[in-house]
Amino acid sequence: MSQMQAPKYATYQAVRQAIEEERTNCQELVDYYLAQIEVSTATNAYVEVFAEEAKVQAKALDEKRAAQPDGIGRLFGAVISIKDVLCYKDHEVTASSKILGGFRSLFTATAVERLLAEDAIIIGRTSCDEFAMGSSNENSYYGPVKNGASLDRVPGGSSGGSAVAVQMDTCLASLGSDTGGSVRQPAAFCGVVGMKPTYGRVSRYGLLAYGSSFDQIGVLSHSVEDAALLLEIMAGNDPMDSTSSHRPVPAYSKELVAKERYRIAYFGKALESEGMHADIRKATHQLIEDLQHAGHTVASVDFDLLDHIIAAYYVLTTAEASTNLSRYDGIRYGYRSSNAQDLMETYKKSRTEGFGAEVKRRIMLGTFVLSSGYYDAYYTKAQKARRLIQERTNAIFEDYDFILAPASPTPPWKIGEKEDDPVSVYLEDIFTVQANMTGIPAICWPVGTDEAGLPIGMQLMAPRFAEQELLAFAKGLNGQ
Repeated sequence: MSQMQAPKYATYQAVRQAIEEERTNCQELVDYYLAQIEVSTATNAYVEVFAEEAKVQAKALDEKRAAQPDGIGRLFGAVISIKDVLCYKDHEVTASSKILGGFRSLFTATAVERLLAEDAIIIGRTSCDEFAMGSSNENSYYGPVKNGASLDRVPGGSSGGSAVAVQMDTCLASLGSDTGGSVRQPAAFCGVVGMKPTYGRVSRYGLLAYGSSFDQIGVLSHSVEDAALLLEIMAGNDPMDSTSSHRPVPAYSKELVAKERYRIAYFGKALESEGMHADIRKATHQLIEDLQHAGHTVASVDFDLLDHIIAAYYVLTTAEASTNLSRYDGIRYGYRSSNAQDLMETYKKSRTEGFGAEVKRRIMLGTFVLSSGYYDAYYTKAQKARRLIQERTNAIFEDYDFILAPASPTPPWKIGEKEDDPVSVYLEDIFTVQANMTGIPAICWPVGTDEAGLPIGMQLMAPRFAEQELLAFAKGLNGQ
């Protein structure tokens, strides 16, 4: 077990209060988080730490406040890390892959830009499964990330580095990406909060694509309150992303007041399945009882498409990945093989040497399902299944406010334990992919630990653009 500790500042509100009362400043905050990074290097959470740059930025912010106390941003002094799939101008972004080694971004992702505009400090980039493809953070070119609760365990993926960065209190919050649960499952494994917004709520401009119709930038934090604040600042239409919504953005952080009674659905049959770990089943039933005692309506509903959801998800996301990753060809940027003799060999060898095993597996699967003779048999059927899943999910929301489910059917497993069984790792996403298949928001928060002391996380899903209600309810459930 590692030496985990309670966060020095569990919310940005606490940070801001400490600054206003002159108990700390931006420079001291950065020094504290850099020290935390130093003592938690065994987790391998960071790919790169922007130590000197963060110190310079902190000093400039302190000077700005001294000269103009009323002119500071809404995130003044908030120290944030970003997943290694988010572009940050003049900084490397590699998707934790060899094929992008040394590549420096020419622009900043909209989500990151909006945080910086409110005086946030970016302290570093965190490791992830290569191109965000994985559920364990073992697929990173930089080596596996280790769970701070137990260094022999996975932190979840693909945003495992971001989850551990928050877990080990090396930053106030971290930005991740969620294609099929990549924010929520690591949050569950690391005992932190993970928020995935509605598809289109946050611009994807500057996010390296895995599955373009699934990907969404999310937040990992100590508190629901901070997830609400960061979402409020990042959300909103972006001319650079045609899929970003034009809907007005509510003041999420100021409206975290839940109703007295909610109607909550859960999938009873899934809870009793063989693949469900006993401790997670017990924690889920306990939460259901607690909610019922609090006066909420909690009922089991049938969702007979759960058995098909993983298959459809992996057909569609790998198809999109095979297209998105075709741009990494050794010609325009990134890794180029030195062993190639002609153009075709440059393509083949650069991609063979540059991509890891899991990414190559998914590219080949995606190319197969899109190929002539198999397109209708796989891709078209998966799209039909996606539409059915959307319709069935929307039908549940006609009668219920939220859907409750564990974020993962199992606790974090040992590093290397499932190395030869990728399908069992894919099945870990059984409860999280629904939100991405349907584009709805979902949040995960910690509910305790199993008998081995490993974190357990629970998730709530809500109708599209119902983040306000979701965050308000989750805040109370997270003990805030």
